[in-house]
Formats: sequence, C-alpha cells, structure tokens
Amino acid sequence: MDIADLSDLLNRIEGCRVLCVGDLVIDQFVYGETRRVSREAPVPILDEKRRETMLGAAGNVIRNVVALGGKPVLVSVVGDDPEGQTAASLLQAEGVDPAGLLAIKGGRTGTKTRFVCNGHQMLCVDRDPDGTLSAADTAALLDRIRAAAQQADVAILSDYGRGLVSRDVSQGLIAACREAGIRVCVDPRGKDYSRYDGASIIKPNALELTEETGIDIRGDDSALAALDAAMARLERTDAIIVTRSSAGMTVRERSGETRHVRSRPRQVYDVSGAGDTAISMLSLALGAGAGLHLAMRAADRAAGVAVGKVGTATVSAAEILDDERAQGFEDARTKLLTADAAAQTAARWRAHGLKVGLTNGCFDILHPGHVSLLRQARAECDRLIVALNSDASVKRLKGEGRPVNNEVSRATVLASLASVDRVVIFGEDTPADLIEALAPDLYFKGADYTVEQLRPLGGDAVERHGGRIHLIPLEDGHSTTSTLARVARSKS
Repeated sequence: MDIADLSDLLNRIEGCRVLCVGDLVIDQFVYGETRRVSREAPVPILDEKRRETMLGAAGNVIRNVVALGGKPVLVSVVGDDPEGQTAASLLQAEGVDPAGLLAIKGGRTGTKTRFVCNGHQMLCVDRDPDGTLSAADTAALLDRIRAAAQQADVAILSDYGRGLVSRDVSQGLIAACREAGIRVCVDPRGKDYSRYDGASIIKPNALELTEETGIDIRGDDSALAALDAAMARLERTDAIIVTRSSAGMTVRERSGETRHVRSRPRQVYDVSGAGDTAISMLSLALGAGAGLHLAMRAADRAAGVAVGKVGTATVSAAEILDDERAQGFEDARTKLLTADAAAQTAARWRAHGLKVGLTNGCFDILHPGHVSLLRQARAECDRLIVALNSDASVKRLKGEGRPVNNEVSRATVLASLASVDRVVIFGEDTPADLIEALAPDLYFKGADYTVEQLRPLGGDAVERHGGRIHLIPLEDGHSTTSTLARVARSKS
C-alpha cells in the first residue's frame, strides 16, 4: 500500500462521524500471581495485584474509532445497575456522549471478567444481560438509531450475540441508514445472515462464515465458494468480506467481482479485538469516501498492528503509519531476488491466482516519470516485478559515466516503493531471457515504445506464454538524461 495514499486516507477519516450499534460489555481484567493452592478445593489462589476495567464488545469498537480519529455515537442498552453507570463513565472518559445508552429497568449490564496469572488467562466469567428486549425497549432503541443516523457518515452494527441485535433492530438500523444515505458495515455473529440483509458490507471471519455456510475455509477457492454461498442467500447486501487471519481478506461484491487483500507476515501476540479494529478502520475509510478495496487494505494494516499487541488494544493512525514506514524499510531488503528466486516467486503467485506484471529499465536516477509508470503498472496487476539493468549493462547501453548510482543503490530505492513487489537484477542487454523464465501475465513499458519494437526484446516470450504487452503513457519532461544535462549546465 502506498504510504502517501495511506497517510491521505488517515487524514480524511479524522472527525468522521460513526454510528455504532451493538452489544455493550464491560471488560474486567484481574491480574495477579499464583503461589499456593486453596484448602477448600484443588484450585490455585490468585493473589490479585491490579484490576482494569474497559469498554468491550461494541464498546471496543468505540475505543478503536476514537483512537483512529473518528467521532463515534454509541446506541446500545445497559442495565440500571452499577455496571451500567460504569459504562456511561467509561464512554465519557473516551469523549463519547452516553446519551445513546438505553437503561433497561430491572436489567443487567453484560460483563466479561478475565483472571490472568503471569500473563496467562486462568478463567473467564461471563455475565449476559437478561433475555431479549421488549417491544417498547426495541422501539425506544430504534428511535435513538434513527436520530443518530441523520448525523452520521457511516454506521457499524456490532453483533456479539448478547441479545441486542434482533432482526427488528438490524433491519431498523439498515432502513434508517439507507434513508440517511449512509453505509452500514456489519460484524456478524451466529447463523442466518438474512437478518443483516440490506447492509452495505457483512464482515465475518473465516470461522463465522464456515458456521453460516457449512463450507470449511482452507484456501482461496473454498473462501470464494463460501462467499458465493452466503451471497446467494441475500438479496440486497452489497458485499461480503471474510477476514482470514494471516491469509488476509477476500471480498465478494454483488456485481460478482472478487478480490484478495494479502496480509504481511507478522509476529502475532494476541488476536483479541483485531476484528473490532478491522471493522472500525474499514467503516471509517468508507465513511471518508474511500473505495472498498482501499478501505480493505487500510483495515488489514490496522488489524496487523492490533495483533502485535497484547489484549483488546486499540490502534491509532500514527501507529499504522509508523508500522507502514518500518515495514517499507524491511521490504526493501526482502524484495531483492535472484533470477531463479524471482521465477519461483512468480510461479507461486500465479498458482494462487494472482496476475503477475513485469517491467524493466535502468532507473538510474529515480524521477516522477518512473514513479508514475510503476504506479500505473501496479494498478493493472496483483504483483509487479521490476527487472533492473546491472551496472555493466547500463554502461554498455548508456556509455561512460553511467550509471550514476550503482545497482545495489538503484535496487534498494526501487524496492522501497509500495508499487514494487520484487526487484531482480539482470546483466544482459535485454531482459528477454529473464522474461522467458518469469512468463509474466503483463509486460509493461512506456508508450515511447511500440509493441513491434518490444517483441524481439522479450515481448514475444510474453505473448507465447499467454501474456500481454501493455504500454503506459509517460509523463512529459522527466528523464535521467535531461536531469543530468541540467546538472551539467548548472555547473558550467
């Protein structure tokens, strides 16, 4: 993902108004140490050292929206009990007005209490609200939803299976949001997604989608089959996105379009709350006007930061940018491949259904024309490989004094670009042998070439393997030669 695009998006979501509807839970964590066993039963005694209380379930979505720079409004229910008062106080501490909370007379607020010893959870105790909402309470809740929808840019329905998200509430929210002209993103729970039909996006994880469809998701093909099965049961839903842990996300849109967003390999410490982070980032991006695929990539990046933390931690915009910058430096080292490794990588990508693109050049002094060509090329394929002329071949092609930058420097700069997935250095005067080995689906060159000129330089191998030559319009006024000429004139 281009860091400039990500930075621009994170700036745009600042202040985005998000209506959050869903089950609210008070998360309690009791931390301590265990050194002895109870005399009353064969169980360890936890010596409590500290206790933390925070908003959970839909409340954790609220925390993530706030951390990312959004302005949430929560509509939910609590009991008329001390825990309900705690929920209101915690919302106020996040800068969120608790006026959207409906206190149920005689009801109780949902809680989840975890007992943690030396970093390991010993026991988890749940307390669910009593029963389902009455008709009067449902009507009062829907009144709050309709009023809040008129002031929102996007809505999130966070179903944690605690009794709030009935069919009436779900369909009432969707109707109110359609009337207000805003999207609804659903984090589902349980079977029968028909109660969410009409939402803009339903975002189950792989296990949840398996429960809904009966299709065990083990790879791209089974993920797409499960998405097709779920979409076939819905008439008005725009898209379903399945989050697949380290495999990333896959979307099936009403139009029939499908797309995979791949996650980077990461050290995972705790997946708790990563789904809340993902739905928050996805919804904020859509509310700020981003397209679905950009919103998915941003959500994947945010969730990736979340799994690197312990507990139901939130993620800020600054953390996402810092992570993307750090990953960019790491990528620059890992993207440089030998010709054999590049051929194996390209074959593996194609086996996963990815469209592989290739371009080549000297890229001696990287300029805006180069950047534009690479970005346009990457937009046309799933993975882009850059074949880079070695120092010796540049000297043969360009003459004495070239290259200005050696091949390692040039490869490192190229590899730092988000639009470039891999870089391979070749020593021949043309990339024909490398193209034969890589067999790209698309071969990109600037429109100062013609297809006929490129065929003897390797383009014929592209076409023989079923690929296509794609010419990209160039930006006027940019070239390494003209840059060097300007430098020479400035010194004279």
